[in-house]
Amino acid sequence: MAEFDSDLWNEDLAPTTTETRTWDWKSYAALWVAMVVCVPTYMLAGGLVSEGMNWWQAVLTVLLGNVIVLVPMILIGQAGAAHGIPFPVLLRSAFGTKGARIPALARGLVACGWFGINTWVGGSAIYVIVNALTGGAIAGEALPFFGIDLGQFTCFIGFWALHLYFIKHGTESIRWLETYAAPFLILMGLVLLAWAYVEAGGFGEMLAAPSQFGEGGAREGQFWPVFIASLTAMVGFWATMALNIPDFTRFAKSQKDQMLGQALGLPLPMALFAFISVAVTSATVTIFGEAIWDPVALAGRMGGMGVVVALAALVVATLTTNLAANVVAPAYGFSNLSPSKISFTMGGYITAGIGIAIFPWKLLETAGDYLFVWLVGYSALLGPIAGILIVDYFLVRARELDNASLFKHGGEYPEWQSAGLIALVVGILPNLPGFLHAAGLIGTVAPIFDTLYSYAWFVGLAIAGVLYYLLAKR
Repeated sequence: MAEFDSDLWNEDLAPTTTETRTWDWKSYAALWVAMVVCVPTYMLAGGLVSEGMNWWQAVLTVLLGNVIVLVPMILIGQAGAAHGIPFPVLLRSAFGTKGARIPALARGLVACGWFGINTWVGGSAIYVIVNALTGGAIAGEALPFFGIDLGQFTCFIGFWALHLYFIKHGTESIRWLETYAAPFLILMGLVLLAWAYVEAGGFGEMLAAPSQFGEGGAREGQFWPVFIASLTAMVGFWATMALNIPDFTRFAKSQKDQMLGQALGLPLPMALFAFISVAVTSATVTIFGEAIWDPVALAGRMGGMGVVVALAALVVATLTTNLAANVVAPAYGFSNLSPSKISFTMGGYITAGIGIAIFPWKLLETAGDYLFVWLVGYSALLGPIAGILIVDYFLVRARELDNASLFKHGGEYPEWQSAGLIALVVGILPNLPGFLHAAGLIGTVAPIFDTLYSYAWFVGLAIAGVLYYLLAKR
Protein backbone atom coordinates (compact mmCIF):
# COMPACT_ATOMS: atom_id res chain seq x y z
CA MET A 1 0.00 0.00 0.00
CA ALA A 2 1.25 3.48 -0.88
CA GLU A 3 1.23 4.87 2.68
CA PHE A 4 3.46 2.03 3.96
CA ASP A 5 7.17 1.53 3.32
CA SER A 6 7.83 -1.27 0.84
CA ASP A 7 10.60 -2.77 2.98
CA LEU A 8 8.13 -3.25 5.86
CA TRP A 9 4.86 -4.32 4.21
CA ASN A 10 3.45 -7.02 2.00
CA GLU A 11 0.12 -8.83 1.98
CA ASP A 12 1.46 -11.72 4.07
CA LEU A 13 2.68 -9.42 6.87
CA ALA A 14 -0.34 -7.08 6.86
CA PRO A 15 -2.88 -7.29 9.74
CA THR A 16 -5.53 -9.95 9.26
CA THR A 17 -9.09 -9.01 8.36
CA THR A 18 -12.35 -10.31 9.81
CA GLU A 19 -12.75 -12.62 6.82
CA THR A 20 -9.39 -14.31 7.43
CA ARG A 21 -9.99 -14.93 11.15
CA THR A 22 -11.21 -18.50 10.77
CA TRP A 23 -9.46 -20.32 13.65
CA ASP A 24 -11.64 -21.36 16.62
CA TRP A 25 -10.54 -23.12 19.83
CA LYS A 26 -10.79 -26.52 18.17
CA SER A 27 -8.35 -25.37 15.48
CA TYR A 28 -5.76 -24.39 18.10
CA ALA A 29 -6.25 -27.56 20.13
CA ALA A 30 -5.84 -29.63 16.94
CA LEU A 31 -2.79 -27.57 15.97
CA TRP A 32 -1.08 -28.41 19.25
CA VAL A 33 -2.05 -32.07 19.32
CA ALA A 34 -0.75 -32.49 15.78
CA MET A 35 2.51 -30.73 16.72
CA VAL A 36 2.95 -32.60 20.00
CA VAL A 37 2.75 -36.05 18.40
CA CYS A 38 6.17 -36.29 16.79
CA VAL A 39 9.35 -38.30 17.14
CA PRO A 40 11.40 -35.63 19.01
CA THR A 41 8.58 -35.38 21.60
CA TYR A 42 8.51 -39.16 21.93
CA MET A 43 12.25 -39.17 22.57
CA LEU A 44 12.13 -36.43 25.23
CA ALA A 45 11.07 -38.72 28.06
CA GLY A 46 13.63 -41.27 26.90
CA GLY A 47 16.37 -38.69 27.27
CA LEU A 48 15.22 -37.92 30.81
CA VAL A 49 15.13 -41.60 31.81
CA SER A 50 18.62 -42.08 30.36
CA GLU A 51 19.74 -39.21 32.60
CA GLY A 52 18.55 -41.15 35.67
CA MET A 53 14.87 -40.31 36.24
CA ASN A 54 12.19 -42.92 36.78
CA TRP A 55 9.07 -42.89 34.60
CA TRP A 56 6.88 -40.58 36.68
CA GLN A 57 9.68 -38.08 37.27
CA ALA A 58 10.25 -37.89 33.50
CA VAL A 59 6.54 -37.46 32.70
CA LEU A 60 6.09 -34.87 35.46
CA THR A 61 9.10 -32.89 34.21
CA VAL A 62 7.62 -32.81 30.70
CA LEU A 63 4.21 -31.71 32.06
CA LEU A 64 5.65 -28.98 34.29
CA GLY A 65 7.86 -27.60 31.53
CA ASN A 66 4.88 -27.29 29.22
CA VAL A 67 2.66 -25.67 31.86
CA ILE A 68 5.42 -23.06 32.31
CA VAL A 69 5.88 -22.37 28.60
CA LEU A 70 2.10 -22.14 28.14
CA VAL A 71 2.15 -18.85 30.09
CA PRO A 72 4.26 -16.82 27.61
CA MET A 73 2.54 -18.73 24.80
CA ILE A 74 -0.85 -17.29 25.77
CA LEU A 75 0.51 -13.85 26.72
CA ILE A 76 2.39 -13.28 23.48
CA GLY A 77 -0.44 -14.92 21.54
CA GLN A 78 -2.76 -12.25 22.94
CA ALA A 79 -0.98 -9.61 20.86
CA GLY A 80 -1.48 -11.58 17.66
CA ALA A 81 -5.19 -12.08 18.32
CA ALA A 82 -5.71 -8.44 19.33
CA HIS A 83 -3.85 -6.78 16.46
CA GLY A 84 -3.79 -9.42 13.72
CA ILE A 85 -0.03 -9.12 13.16
CA PRO A 86 2.63 -11.84 12.84
CA PHE A 87 5.65 -12.22 15.10
CA PRO A 88 8.18 -10.23 12.98
CA VAL A 89 5.84 -7.22 12.91
CA LEU A 90 5.15 -7.43 16.65
CA LEU A 91 8.92 -7.28 17.24
CA ARG A 92 9.07 -3.81 15.66
CA SER A 93 7.46 -2.28 18.74
CA ALA A 94 10.31 -3.37 21.04
CA PHE A 95 13.28 -3.52 18.65
CA GLY A 96 12.49 -0.93 15.97
CA THR A 97 11.31 -1.29 12.41
CA LYS A 98 14.78 -2.36 11.26
CA GLY A 99 16.11 -3.73 14.54
CA ALA A 100 13.29 -6.31 14.64
CA ARG A 101 15.00 -8.19 11.84
CA ILE A 102 17.70 -9.41 14.25
CA PRO A 103 15.48 -11.39 16.70
CA ALA A 104 13.16 -12.44 13.85
CA LEU A 105 16.13 -13.92 11.99
CA ALA A 106 17.42 -15.58 15.19
CA ARG A 107 14.05 -17.26 15.71
CA GLY A 108 13.90 -18.23 12.06
CA LEU A 109 17.32 -19.87 12.07
CA VAL A 110 16.43 -21.96 15.13
CA ALA A 111 13.30 -23.10 13.28
CA CYS A 112 15.45 -24.03 10.28
CA GLY A 113 17.43 -26.30 12.61
CA TRP A 114 14.22 -27.92 13.86
CA PHE A 115 12.92 -28.20 10.30
CA GLY A 116 16.04 -30.13 9.34
CA ILE A 117 15.80 -32.43 12.39
CA ASN A 118 12.16 -33.31 11.78
CA THR A 119 12.71 -33.77 8.05
CA TRP A 120 15.53 -36.17 8.82
CA VAL A 121 13.28 -38.10 11.22
CA GLY A 122 10.48 -38.34 8.63
CA GLY A 123 12.92 -39.39 5.93
CA SER A 124 14.31 -42.06 8.28
CA ALA A 125 10.80 -43.44 8.73
CA ILE A 126 10.37 -43.75 4.96
CA TYR A 127 13.79 -45.42 4.75
CA VAL A 128 12.77 -48.05 7.29
CA ILE A 129 9.44 -48.67 5.48
CA VAL A 130 11.15 -49.25 2.15
CA ASN A 131 13.81 -51.54 3.61
CA ALA A 132 11.23 -53.52 5.59
CA LEU A 133 9.18 -54.11 2.43
CA THR A 134 12.13 -54.88 0.14
CA GLY A 135 14.45 -56.83 2.41
CA GLY A 136 16.92 -53.96 2.79
CA ALA A 137 17.17 -53.15 -0.90
CA ILE A 138 18.16 -49.50 -0.40
CA ALA A 139 20.58 -50.01 2.50
CA GLY A 140 24.22 -49.44 1.65
CA GLU A 141 27.57 -48.00 2.63
CA ALA A 142 27.75 -44.50 4.05
CA LEU A 143 28.57 -41.79 1.54
CA PRO A 144 31.83 -39.90 2.03
CA PHE A 145 31.40 -36.54 3.78
CA PHE A 146 27.67 -37.06 4.43
CA GLY A 147 28.02 -39.99 6.81
CA ILE A 148 24.73 -41.58 5.65
CA ASP A 149 23.99 -43.93 2.77
CA LEU A 150 22.37 -43.04 -0.55
CA GLY A 151 19.03 -44.56 0.43
CA GLN A 152 18.86 -42.47 3.61
CA PHE A 153 19.71 -39.31 1.72
CA THR A 154 17.14 -40.05 -1.01
CA CYS A 155 14.37 -40.65 1.55
CA PHE A 156 15.36 -37.46 3.37
CA ILE A 157 15.09 -35.45 0.16
CA GLY A 158 11.80 -37.14 -0.77
CA PHE A 159 10.18 -36.25 2.55
CA TRP A 160 11.65 -32.75 2.29
CA ALA A 161 9.95 -32.30 -1.09
CA LEU A 162 6.57 -33.24 0.42
CA HIS A 163 6.68 -30.05 2.51
CA LEU A 164 6.87 -27.87 -0.57
CA TYR A 165 3.20 -28.47 -1.47
CA PHE A 166 1.98 -27.02 1.84
CA ILE A 167 4.50 -24.20 1.74
CA LYS A 168 3.12 -23.22 -1.66
CA HIS A 169 -0.51 -23.21 -0.43
CA GLY A 170 0.08 -21.23 2.79
CA THR A 171 -1.22 -21.28 6.38
CA GLU A 172 -4.81 -22.24 5.56
CA SER A 173 -3.65 -25.51 3.99
CA ILE A 174 -1.60 -26.15 7.15
CA ARG A 175 -4.67 -25.55 9.34
CA TRP A 176 -6.63 -28.06 7.25
CA LEU A 177 -3.90 -30.69 7.63
CA GLU A 178 -3.54 -30.18 11.41
CA THR A 179 -7.31 -30.39 12.00
CA TYR A 180 -7.73 -33.71 10.23
CA ALA A 181 -4.45 -35.25 11.41
CA ALA A 182 -4.93 -34.61 15.16
CA PRO A 183 -7.57 -37.28 15.95
CA PHE A 184 -5.77 -39.81 13.75
CA LEU A 185 -2.51 -39.23 15.63
CA ILE A 186 -4.13 -39.56 19.05
CA LEU A 187 -5.69 -42.85 17.95
CA MET A 188 -2.35 -44.16 16.65
CA GLY A 189 -0.66 -43.30 19.95
CA LEU A 190 -3.27 -45.21 21.94
CA VAL A 191 -3.10 -48.16 19.53
CA LEU A 192 0.67 -48.29 20.02
CA LEU A 193 0.18 -48.25 23.79
CA ALA A 194 -2.36 -51.08 23.61
CA TRP A 195 -0.08 -53.13 21.33
CA ALA A 196 2.83 -52.81 23.75
CA TYR A 197 0.69 -53.75 26.74
CA VAL A 198 -0.73 -56.87 25.08
CA GLU A 199 2.56 -58.05 23.57
CA ALA A 200 4.50 -57.61 26.83
CA GLY A 201 1.72 -58.76 29.16
CA GLY A 202 2.06 -55.43 30.99
CA PHE A 203 4.51 -52.57 30.84
CA GLY A 204 7.22 -54.42 32.72
CA GLU A 205 10.57 -53.53 34.12
CA MET A 206 11.06 -49.87 33.39
CA LEU A 207 7.92 -48.61 35.12
CA ALA A 208 9.01 -50.53 38.21
CA ALA A 209 12.61 -49.32 38.06
CA PRO A 210 13.54 -46.80 40.80
CA SER A 211 15.11 -43.42 40.12
CA GLN A 212 18.89 -43.48 39.94
CA PHE A 213 18.88 -40.40 42.19
CA GLY A 214 17.43 -42.25 45.19
CA GLU A 215 19.27 -43.89 48.07
CA GLY A 216 21.76 -46.40 46.73
CA GLY A 217 21.21 -45.23 43.13
CA ALA A 218 24.03 -44.63 40.69
CA ARG A 219 23.45 -40.85 40.90
CA GLU A 220 22.30 -40.52 44.50
CA GLY A 221 21.74 -36.91 45.61
CA GLN A 222 22.12 -35.42 42.11
CA PHE A 223 18.42 -35.07 41.26
CA TRP A 224 17.91 -31.30 41.50
CA PRO A 225 20.73 -30.18 39.15
CA VAL A 226 19.55 -32.67 36.52
CA PHE A 227 15.89 -31.74 37.08
CA ILE A 228 16.51 -28.00 36.65
CA ALA A 229 18.53 -28.49 33.47
CA SER A 230 15.91 -30.93 32.17
CA LEU A 231 13.05 -28.55 33.01
CA THR A 232 14.83 -25.79 31.11
CA ALA A 233 15.21 -28.16 28.17
CA MET A 234 11.48 -28.96 28.29
CA VAL A 235 10.65 -25.24 28.28
CA GLY A 236 13.14 -24.78 25.47
CA PHE A 237 11.40 -27.43 23.38
CA TRP A 238 8.47 -25.08 22.66
CA ALA A 239 10.25 -21.79 23.46
CA THR A 240 10.36 -21.24 19.71
CA MET A 241 6.58 -21.38 19.37
CA ALA A 242 6.13 -19.20 22.47
CA LEU A 243 7.69 -16.40 20.44
CA ASN A 244 6.03 -16.75 17.07
CA ILE A 245 2.61 -17.90 18.29
CA PRO A 246 1.17 -14.59 16.95
CA ASP A 247 1.76 -16.08 13.49
CA PHE A 248 -1.21 -18.34 14.33
CA THR A 249 -3.26 -16.38 16.86
CA ARG A 250 -3.60 -13.52 14.36
CA PHE A 251 -6.19 -15.75 12.67
CA ALA A 252 -8.18 -16.34 15.89
CA LYS A 253 -11.90 -15.61 15.99
CA SER A 254 -11.46 -14.38 19.59
CA GLN A 255 -9.02 -14.27 22.51
CA LYS A 256 -10.99 -17.04 24.19
CA ASP A 257 -10.44 -19.31 21.20
CA GLN A 258 -6.67 -19.00 21.23
CA MET A 259 -6.38 -19.27 25.03
CA LEU A 260 -8.70 -22.24 25.49
CA GLY A 261 -7.38 -24.09 22.46
CA GLN A 262 -3.77 -23.77 23.55
CA ALA A 263 -4.50 -24.70 27.17
CA LEU A 264 -6.28 -27.88 26.05
CA GLY A 265 -3.86 -28.79 23.27
CA LEU A 266 -0.41 -28.42 24.82
CA PRO A 267 0.42 -29.54 28.41
CA LEU A 268 -1.72 -32.66 28.86
CA PRO A 269 -1.13 -34.13 25.37
CA MET A 270 2.62 -33.61 25.90
CA ALA A 271 2.46 -35.49 29.20
CA LEU A 272 0.31 -38.25 27.69
CA PHE A 273 2.71 -38.74 24.80
CA ALA A 274 5.66 -38.77 27.22
CA PHE A 275 3.91 -41.53 29.20
CA ILE A 276 3.24 -43.51 26.01
CA SER A 277 6.94 -43.19 25.18
CA VAL A 278 8.10 -44.52 28.56
CA ALA A 279 5.44 -47.25 28.78
CA VAL A 280 6.01 -48.58 25.27
CA THR A 281 9.78 -48.50 25.70
CA SER A 282 9.35 -50.36 28.99
CA ALA A 283 7.39 -53.02 27.15
CA THR A 284 10.10 -53.39 24.49
CA VAL A 285 12.47 -54.71 27.17
CA THR A 286 10.15 -57.72 27.51
CA ILE A 287 9.18 -58.00 23.84
CA PHE A 288 12.60 -57.54 22.20
CA GLY A 289 15.02 -57.95 25.08
CA GLU A 290 16.22 -54.34 24.96
CA ALA A 291 14.88 -50.83 25.51
CA ILE A 292 14.05 -49.18 22.16
CA TRP A 293 13.51 -45.44 22.59
CA ASP A 294 13.54 -44.51 18.92
CA PRO A 295 10.00 -45.03 17.49
CA VAL A 296 11.39 -45.37 13.99
CA ALA A 297 13.62 -48.26 15.09
CA LEU A 298 10.71 -49.74 17.05
CA ALA A 299 8.40 -49.66 14.04
CA GLY A 300 11.05 -51.42 12.00
CA ARG A 301 11.12 -54.27 14.54
CA MET A 302 7.35 -54.83 14.52
CA GLY A 303 7.28 -56.71 11.24
CA GLY A 304 4.51 -57.24 8.68
CA MET A 305 1.94 -54.57 7.94
CA GLY A 306 2.62 -53.10 11.38
CA VAL A 307 5.74 -51.53 9.89
CA VAL A 308 3.79 -49.74 7.19
CA VAL A 309 0.99 -48.54 9.47
CA ALA A 310 3.29 -47.36 12.25
CA LEU A 311 5.71 -45.55 10.02
CA ALA A 312 2.96 -44.00 7.90
CA ALA A 313 1.64 -42.52 11.15
CA LEU A 314 5.14 -41.28 11.97
CA VAL A 315 5.41 -39.58 8.58
CA VAL A 316 2.07 -37.80 9.09
CA ALA A 317 3.03 -36.81 12.65
CA THR A 318 6.36 -35.43 11.56
CA LEU A 319 4.89 -33.53 8.63
CA THR A 320 2.22 -31.81 10.76
CA THR A 321 4.74 -30.77 13.40
CA ASN A 322 7.29 -29.56 10.93
CA LEU A 323 4.94 -27.41 8.89
CA ALA A 324 3.33 -25.63 11.84
CA ALA A 325 6.29 -25.29 14.19
CA ASN A 326 9.22 -24.95 11.80
CA VAL A 327 8.05 -23.46 8.51
CA VAL A 328 5.62 -20.66 9.40
CA ALA A 329 7.98 -18.70 11.69
CA PRO A 330 11.04 -18.58 9.40
CA ALA A 331 8.82 -18.01 6.35
CA TYR A 332 7.47 -14.82 7.97
CA GLY A 333 10.93 -13.99 9.34
CA PHE A 334 12.65 -14.18 5.97
CA SER A 335 9.77 -12.28 4.36
CA ASN A 336 10.33 -9.55 6.96
CA LEU A 337 13.91 -9.07 5.73
CA SER A 338 12.67 -7.80 2.37
CA PRO A 339 8.85 -7.87 2.08
CA SER A 340 8.81 -6.46 -1.44
CA LYS A 341 10.95 -9.35 -2.71
CA ILE A 342 10.30 -12.26 -0.33
CA SER A 343 6.74 -13.53 0.12
CA PHE A 344 5.64 -16.05 2.76
CA THR A 345 6.01 -18.80 0.17
CA MET A 346 9.51 -17.75 -0.84
CA GLY A 347 10.47 -17.53 2.84
CA GLY A 348 9.26 -21.12 3.25
CA TYR A 349 11.41 -22.25 0.34
CA ILE A 350 14.46 -20.56 1.91
CA THR A 351 13.71 -22.41 5.16
CA ALA A 352 13.56 -25.70 3.31
CA GLY A 353 16.92 -25.01 1.67
CA ILE A 354 18.65 -24.25 4.97
CA GLY A 355 17.08 -27.39 6.49
CA ILE A 356 19.10 -29.48 4.06
CA ALA A 357 22.32 -27.53 4.46
CA ILE A 358 22.68 -28.00 8.26
CA PHE A 359 23.12 -31.82 8.12
CA PRO A 360 20.46 -32.40 10.80
CA TRP A 361 21.48 -35.99 11.51
CA LYS A 362 24.59 -34.59 13.17
CA LEU A 363 22.46 -32.83 15.83
CA LEU A 364 20.88 -36.08 17.00
CA GLU A 365 24.00 -38.15 17.64
CA THR A 366 23.62 -38.26 21.45
CA ALA A 367 20.75 -37.63 23.87
CA GLY A 368 22.98 -35.37 25.98
CA ASP A 369 23.82 -33.10 23.07
CA TYR A 370 20.17 -33.02 22.01
CA LEU A 371 18.84 -32.05 25.45
CA PHE A 372 21.54 -29.93 26.98
CA VAL A 373 23.33 -28.32 24.05
CA TRP A 374 20.65 -27.89 21.39
CA LEU A 375 17.47 -27.41 23.48
CA VAL A 376 18.96 -25.50 26.41
CA GLY A 377 21.33 -23.61 24.11
CA TYR A 378 18.71 -22.00 21.94
CA SER A 379 16.46 -21.38 24.95
CA ALA A 380 19.24 -19.07 26.15
CA LEU A 381 18.76 -17.11 22.93
CA LEU A 382 14.97 -17.10 22.85
CA GLY A 383 14.22 -16.50 26.55
CA PRO A 384 15.41 -12.86 26.40
CA ILE A 385 13.24 -12.16 23.34
CA ALA A 386 10.17 -13.53 25.15
CA GLY A 387 10.91 -11.39 28.22
CA ILE A 388 11.28 -8.24 26.14
CA LEU A 389 8.07 -8.86 24.15
CA ILE A 390 5.96 -9.51 27.25
CA VAL A 391 7.27 -6.47 29.11
CA ASP A 392 6.95 -4.21 26.07
CA TYR A 393 3.40 -5.24 25.19
CA PHE A 394 1.86 -5.52 28.67
CA LEU A 395 3.86 -3.14 30.88
CA VAL A 396 5.34 -0.45 28.62
CA ARG A 397 2.57 -0.11 26.01
CA ALA A 398 -0.38 -1.50 28.02
CA ARG A 399 -1.44 -3.63 24.99
CA GLU A 400 -1.82 -0.55 22.79
CA LEU A 401 -0.07 -0.65 19.40
CA ASP A 402 -0.32 1.70 16.42
CA ASN A 403 -0.64 -0.87 13.65
CA ALA A 404 -0.09 1.65 10.87
CA SER A 405 3.18 2.91 12.40
CA LEU A 406 4.51 -0.65 12.53
CA PHE A 407 4.70 -0.53 8.73
CA LYS A 408 6.36 2.90 8.39
CA HIS A 409 9.83 4.22 9.16
CA GLY A 410 9.99 7.47 11.09
CA GLY A 411 6.67 6.96 12.86
CA GLU A 412 5.99 6.09 16.48
CA TYR A 413 8.54 3.29 16.42
CA PRO A 414 12.20 4.15 15.61
CA GLU A 415 14.20 2.18 13.09
CA TRP A 416 16.54 0.90 15.82
CA GLN A 417 15.09 0.63 19.33
CA SER A 418 18.21 0.65 21.53
CA ALA A 419 16.38 -0.50 24.67
CA GLY A 420 15.33 -3.77 23.05
CA LEU A 421 18.66 -4.48 21.38
CA ILE A 422 20.71 -3.76 24.51
CA ALA A 423 18.41 -5.86 26.69
CA LEU A 424 18.66 -8.74 24.20
CA VAL A 425 22.47 -8.77 24.25
CA VAL A 426 22.70 -8.43 28.03
CA GLY A 427 20.10 -11.18 28.49
CA ILE A 428 22.12 -13.61 26.37
CA LEU A 429 25.60 -12.90 27.79
CA PRO A 430 25.30 -14.62 31.23
CA ASN A 431 24.43 -17.92 29.52
CA LEU A 432 27.14 -17.78 26.88
CA PRO A 433 30.03 -19.28 28.93
CA GLY A 434 27.84 -22.18 30.07
CA PHE A 435 26.75 -22.89 26.50
CA LEU A 436 30.32 -22.86 25.19
CA HIS A 437 31.30 -25.26 27.98
CA ALA A 438 28.35 -27.61 27.35
CA ALA A 439 29.13 -27.64 23.63
CA GLY A 440 32.77 -28.51 24.33
CA LEU A 441 34.06 -25.32 22.72
CA ILE A 442 35.92 -24.24 25.85
CA GLY A 443 37.48 -26.30 28.63
CA THR A 444 36.35 -25.11 32.03
CA VAL A 445 34.30 -22.21 33.37
CA ALA A 446 33.44 -20.97 36.83
CA PRO A 447 30.70 -23.16 38.38
CA ILE A 448 28.32 -20.18 38.50
CA PHE A 449 28.17 -20.13 34.69
CA ASP A 450 27.20 -23.81 34.49
CA THR A 451 24.51 -23.14 37.09
CA LEU A 452 23.17 -20.14 35.17
CA TYR A 453 23.13 -22.18 31.97
CA SER A 454 20.95 -24.80 33.67
CA TYR A 455 18.34 -22.03 34.09
CA ALA A 456 19.13 -20.45 30.70
CA TRP A 457 15.61 -19.64 29.51
CA PHE A 458 14.51 -18.29 32.88
CA VAL A 459 17.71 -16.28 33.39
CA GLY A 460 17.56 -14.71 29.94
CA LEU A 461 13.87 -13.89 30.20
CA ALA A 462 14.20 -12.24 33.62
CA ILE A 463 17.35 -10.21 32.93
CA ALA A 464 16.25 -8.98 29.51
CA GLY A 465 12.71 -8.22 30.67
CA VAL A 466 13.76 -6.18 33.71
CA LEU A 467 16.50 -4.31 31.84
CA TYR A 468 14.19 -3.53 28.93
CA TYR A 469 11.57 -2.10 31.30
CA LEU A 470 14.14 0.19 32.94
CA LEU A 471 15.59 1.36 29.62
CA ALA A 472 12.22 1.80 27.89
CA LYS A 473 10.83 3.84 30.81
CA ARG A 474 13.83 6.19 30.52
